[in-house]
Amino acid sequence: MPSETASVANTDDASNDVYFRCFNGCEGRYSVFEVMYRCPKCDSLLEVHHQREPLKRKSAAQWKEILNSRASTTKWPYGSGVWGMKEWVIPSMDSENVVSMNEGNTNLFWADRLGQQLGVPDLWIKLCGNSHTGSFKDLGMTVLVSVVKQMMTMKDNPVKAVACASTGDTSAALAAYAAYAGIPAVIFLPAGKVSTAQLIQPVSNGAHVLALDTDFDGCMKIVQEVTQDSSIYLANSMNSLRIEGQKTVGIEIVRQFNWEVPDWIIIPVGNLGNISALHKGFQLMMDLGVIDKMPRLVAAQAAQADPFYRSFKNNFKEKVAVTAGETLANAIRIGDPVSYDKAVAAVKATHGIVEQATETELAQAAAQADLTGMYCCPHTGVAMAVLKKLVADGTIKKSDRTVVISTAHGLKFTDFKVNYHESKLAMDCTMANPPKYLPADANAVKDEIAKRLES
Repeated sequence: MPSETASVANTDDASNDVYFRCFNGCEGRYSVFEVMYRCPKCDSLLEVHHQREPLKRKSAAQWKEILNSRASTTKWPYGSGVWGMKEWVIPSMDSENVVSMNEGNTNLFWADRLGQQLGVPDLWIKLCGNSHTGSFKDLGMTVLVSVVKQMMTMKDNPVKAVACASTGDTSAALAAYAAYAGIPAVIFLPAGKVSTAQLIQPVSNGAHVLALDTDFDGCMKIVQEVTQDSSIYLANSMNSLRIEGQKTVGIEIVRQFNWEVPDWIIIPVGNLGNISALHKGFQLMMDLGVIDKMPRLVAAQAAQADPFYRSFKNNFKEKVAVTAGETLANAIRIGDPVSYDKAVAAVKATHGIVEQATETELAQAAAQADLTGMYCCPHTGVAMAVLKKLVADGTIKKSDRTVVISTAHGLKFTDFKVNYHESKLAMDCTMANPPKYLPADANAVKDEIAKRLES
């Protein structure tokens, strides 16, 4: 990696402690307030690097006390699950430029009944969908839009708008945070491939929504062309500012476990920024002595869009790209993931696993979880199905503390739920539970109740 003494270029961070650098190790440091997404020398992705020595001026115990004291408080901006870790995110951010809607601090749900059914009683679900726009994407977007807002106060700033390609959740988060900040947002969606609930969110928040006749990968190519003009700022996860917000979910999980690290974390993946972010947060905690071990990370893919799984099966000898097929898990319908190199590093460093789930497996896993009180989006269904596989083959043991990250709220995928319970999916919906239509007659109602309770 680059030397800690490398020269600083174009930095507005007075301390020079946090900066962009090349993920693959080229020399150079660059201000996080500069419009750039890739290394100017080798074209690989950048990462936001935090020099460790300034952070080590506080002990691990002091950091734990600070983060515990800020959780869910009303002191701006520390009540946010992201900005409560400001020193670990973007410490040079002016608090008046923070664009936050109290994202994070989401429920770590003990899935007691489901865990007993699956044979892993210490099962927890991190409900990241319990956020402002209904997905974990809020965590990254608060950081990106805050940085853009601060950039727009600086002399000679070129940025006039923000833009992203999306399969739904990213666009909702960007549109909401941009609207809150008063910054124009341009959204590129694959026409006909996002749910109505996902489409209406950016429309309602006043974004410029462009539905393109292509898939996500096609939208991604176009948004990268459009954002070559520095006046439109790229908000997809290839922008490493997003990772700084998303990494806080792993830190938050550990804090909620009183600073104990779970054995496994399973997360559904598409463009691979989220698993990269998880590893980044855990590595920071390791380096500061806050934790003393890593969890094993599991990347869960839909079988219809599984390039990372295929790469894993060939021991990451080469990156695999596919044409993503139709999947109920449309937010991870991505055939050529941008954050591939970062995700490979995350899996290798944590002795992780990549696994896939078929359409039937993800739908049935979501339905089973719902019958224990959850309300799973199809992407969480992918992670649940992968969990079941790893428990069945003995990889995850009964005694292992396991966390599944639920990336979005099930209410954003009502069509998926309705079609399952009306048996309209191309599979055997064995747990379908459609309503029973009866006449307004008490005897008929009593007969139906008796029949159901006896069965």
